[in-house]
Amino acid sequence: MAVQEARQGPEPGAHDGGCACGDCPHGAREGHRRAVAAFLVKRDEFAAGQGLPAAVAHSASASRQWVSEELTQSAELVAERGRAEGESWLSRVWQRTACTVGAAVVTLLLVQSLTAIGAGWTTARTAGLLAALLVGGALTAASWLHRARGGALAPVIGEDNRLSTSRVVAAAWVLFVAYAVLVLVGRLAAASGPAERDALISGLDLARGAGAVTVLAVVCAIAVLVRRVVGLRVLGQRLQKVRAHRPRAADLLTDDAGRGTFADIQYVAISAVALAFAAVRLARRPDQLPDLPWGLAVVVLVSAATYLAGKYAEGGRPVVLSVVRSREAGDLDGPIRTGDDIEIRGAGFVPPGAQTADRLSRMVVRIGAVHVHVPLVPVAGGFSNPTDAVLTVPVPAEVEPGRVEVQVITAAGVETNRYAIDVTD
Repeated sequence: MAVQEARQGPEPGAHDGGCACGDCPHGAREGHRRAVAAFLVKRDEFAAGQGLPAAVAHSASASRQWVSEELTQSAELVAERGRAEGESWLSRVWQRTACTVGAAVVTLLLVQSLTAIGAGWTTARTAGLLAALLVGGALTAASWLHRARGGALAPVIGEDNRLSTSRVVAAAWVLFVAYAVLVLVGRLAAASGPAERDALISGLDLARGAGAVTVLAVVCAIAVLVRRVVGLRVLGQRLQKVRAHRPRAADLLTDDAGRGTFADIQYVAISAVALAFAAVRLARRPDQLPDLPWGLAVVVLVSAATYLAGKYAEGGRPVVLSVVRSREAGDLDGPIRTGDDIEIRGAGFVPPGAQTADRLSRMVVRIGAVHVHVPLVPVAGGFSNPTDAVLTVPVPAEVEPGRVEVQVITAAGVETNRYAIDVTD
């Protein structure tokens, strides 16, 4: 539908979507959608050999360069619209946070009212409701104060503008433990006798909540350690990271390329199950910290260790394995000369999350002292160049004949190893 609208042109009175009108049909989101649709139409037309000017149609290299430049400019517009849409989305998160918190409090009130039928209303129910109001109010206030940076999501958004799985899990455990302690505080404030107060205070003993406290400490340490590990690996060029336009819920279960990741999925799933168990234990025994069984606590710890190991194992530096002269059908075999195309074979040329045209157009090949931008070659549904394992670039006339080194610079700014080739006249 978006592609059809792009072919038909914009509606009368519609602007380009550069504003931040929220859910306005002509706002940032609509502007990004239209830019994407226009880019896809242009890419598919060029892939079919349409739209080439007569001045460059006679030369394969000239037409390829012209098409690449046109697609790069269009991709930059898409990226600009995407950033505007991401900023607009982040600025609206605090409103959704307030609605979500309000719905959660109302749901808790309904559940407590239904379960109180026959059993009667107790101080524990009042304490639970007041604790939910306090936690929800704090979340809403923090979300409003940080509304320009994603509201309540600001602490759990990584430096690459994606949701961090480790931070989200740690934040969930922190909020739950804070809620459980507030429930005990409310019950302690309403306690009438010294015996009841002593029993509530003893409910905070480490012997009763050792499992939950241990899990809380480990998941918080994992969140801090993962940030350190990722940062060091990026600075050491052992991990490639590109910035996303905005965080998405799918970031919790996938890698930067959008593929499901076992380490993340099992960590989120097991943590969610453990939190559900702890919440039921708190509802059944609101006079003490949830006594998470050591068996379940050890399962969470194993899951956290697996997640951390996955962070250490992911990534890798891009590498050039070989460079050969690109040969088309009918060409004679020969050495690499200036003006020829070379095919660079290797691995890791396209970082995860950099499959979009605006990221691909930022790839550069250094041939000697000359920097050559990798041309975008469109095909139906994507690009045949560049790819993660093969790049094709021309050897410009500025390259001096002789032995020169070839090096690829990815969209994440990571450099590959140097590979020497011989260029003849």
